[in-house]
Amino acid sequence: MRWALIVIGIVMLLLGTVWILQGSGILPGSFMSGDVFWARVGSAVLVGGAVVFGVGLWMGKNKHAI
Repeated sequence: MRWALIVIGIVMLLLGTVWILQGSGILPGSFMSGDVFWARVGSAVLVGGAVVFGVGLWMGKNKHAI
């Protein structure tokens, strides 16, 4: 369970970063390029990914978690 959360968190962090860059117009080549909506969605996914990743790391330090 711990490693699954860490991997899912990393994937969410990467996706969020790409969506922020595309939504901001920094990373062109997609229908998302230059659309602020995707930058906002990317920000939410980035924050969620950080939380999931952090929970995965916390579970490794706290052996009695969940």
